[in-house]
Amino acid sequence: MRPMISFVSFTLGLVLSLSMHSVRAAEHYYKGPKACEECHESEVGVWKKTRHAKSYKKFHKSKEAKRLSKVLRGKSPKKNPVCTKCHYTMVTKKVGKKPRARAGTSCESCHGAASEWLDIHKDFGAYKENNEPPKHRAKRLAAARKAGMIYSSMHFEIAENCMSCHGLARPDIDASKLAKLLENKHPVKREFELVRYSQGSVRHRFYKPDVSQNKKMTQVEMARLYVTGQAAKLVSASAAVKRAKDAAYRNLQVDRVESARKALGAVRGIPAVAALLASPSRQAALTLVGASRGKDLSGQGGSALPSKGTFK
Repeated sequence: MRPMISFVSFTLGLVLSLSMHSVRAAEHYYKGPKACEECHESEVGVWKKTRHAKSYKKFHKSKEAKRLSKVLRGKSPKKNPVCTKCHYTMVTKKVGKKPRARAGTSCESCHGAASEWLDIHKDFGAYKENNEPPKHRAKRLAAARKAGMIYSSMHFEIAENCMSCHGLARPDIDASKLAKLLENKHPVKREFELVRYSQGSVRHRFYKPDVSQNKKMTQVEMARLYVTGQAAKLVSASAAVKRAKDAAYRNLQVDRVESARKALGAVRGIPAVAALLASPSRQAALTLVGASRGKDLSGQGGSALPSKGTFK
């Protein structure tokens, strides 16, 4: 019987080993902004001037950051997994290797960890970027998206990432820890609004045909972005309310819910708005974003756009 047991044990071990290898191979990890700069020099150039980039050298040195890290029994904010999720880009070269803080909030913080999609995204095959056939481009973009890339046109998905950190509502951080941070005066932008915070210092819209110009959004485009941001805020805050056990933290998220509901309630002529307000799910929000595509919402009360002078 022993040979059979040995064979079974070996086979089971091999299966488990292969399974773990498959799981690890599917894990996404961050490559860092330098990997993006190879092709997107203008965009990274804008990023380097932002607070997101500059915080890398300053954040962990601040007394407030150190204090809040200690609240969660961590040492340096650069090594506290709660702090690093929003304040740093944790770069590694391969799965299984310990990630390290190599940049502040950067490209992949919005566009997704690049390990699985970067090579696909920049694979033009036998073509040069400027003469890539539409079919090849569409196939390449779809494959990169499937591998986890969030394209700049995917405003809702980007807004989700913004809202999770600025709203103190990351779903991958225990709500009790977020409540502890709030209790200890961790800053939170209750008023965070996507247009104001995306079309100012962080704007990087270098599109064809003239990729030398950092293009500004039109009023119509900003109105749709405003609605998209409010939808993301509603979904983010609603999910946080469900997770909340601490009263003060729950009240914060309820405030965010009510703010988003008020903004979206003023949008007329799109049935998907009512559906989202009735059941604030991610799918309902995506349906609303799809329904608003191509519509001019700039004249509606729900598009209470911030003035350009208030852009951050």
